[in-house]
Amino acid sequence: MFLSQEDFATVVRSTPLISIDLIVENERGEFLLGKRTNRPAQGYWFVPGGRVQKDEPLALAFERLTQAELGKRFAMEEGEFYGVWQHFYDDNFSGKDFSTHYIVLGFRLRVKEAALTLPTEQHNAYRWMKPEQLTASEEVHDNSRAYFLAERKAEVPGL
Repeated sequence: MFLSQEDFATVVRSTPLISIDLIVENERGEFLLGKRTNRPAQGYWFVPGGRVQKDEPLALAFERLTQAELGKRFAMEEGEFYGVWQHFYDDNFSGKDFSTHYIVLGFRLRVKEAALTLPTEQHNAYRWMKPEQLTASEEVHDNSRAYFLAERKAEVPGL
């Protein structure tokens, strides 16, 4: 189900969105980051991921998002659940004056880098970085750095 820009703005203004973030690791222990071309977090390096659509089972969302974000379809069972996170942004997709709130399901996914065909719809460049590099970089969005900081592990107690 696709919403008009106006209807989607009402949703973003009124409720949290559910998304899946992919913490993608290659054979060298490096993690994939894309430079975002859209809001929120535009211009920052960020892990791949995307929204879960209404009436879309999580397993199908995972497959759709891995295909869209990595150029290769992975089953949810190929990933390792990494926890529930909350992302808060001062802006939103439209650039209008309201915030965005995501409830994020993180999944770690180990891949063969050569098997990926990275698309350019949401990112205009990609990097593979070691955890110590990405946590030290101000160009990496704080919400992506959090996946690699022990003190910022999953924000929901008991998970």
